Amino acid sequence: MKDFRRNILIALLLLSVGFVSAQSVFGKWKTIDDRTGKPKGLIEIYKKDGLMYGRILKVLEEGRKDVICVKCDGDMKDKPVIGMQIIKKGEKNEDGEWKGKYLFDPEQAMTFRFKIWLNPDNSDELKVRGYLAFIFRTQTWVRAEG
Repeated sequence: MKDFRRNILIALLLLSVGFVSAQSVFGKWKTIDDRTGKPKGLIEIYKKDGLMYGRILKVLEEGRKDVICVKCDGDMKDKPVIGMQIIKKGEKNEDGEWKGKYLFDPEQAMTFRFKIWLNPDNSDELKVRGYLAFIFRTQTWVRAEG
């Protein structure tokens, strides 16, 4: 009976670890075009020195696998979009949301202020809101497998 209880306890602990990790904003996310509903890219969001960062791992749009940033300025001009840092120095606030001043859209070659949070109704959805002055646009990204 003692072994049975111990095995149940271990199973519950393992399940809770999986549940907690699934609740994180960190990991791989598929960006979804809010106009077409089609996947656009695979983004890795990670934590470094307590801050949020994100980079493009893969372009999912057909025929755009090797796309370069033609509209970009400076050292990003004509560089591959894959590997590009698109989120920098996001800070977590008391509501569990992450906010920052650098969300880069290579398609428009524009940088936005941002707010990122998990959908409270579905932890496999990430809400990503970019702000330009008082105008904003929100996309829903979906958690990628693996």
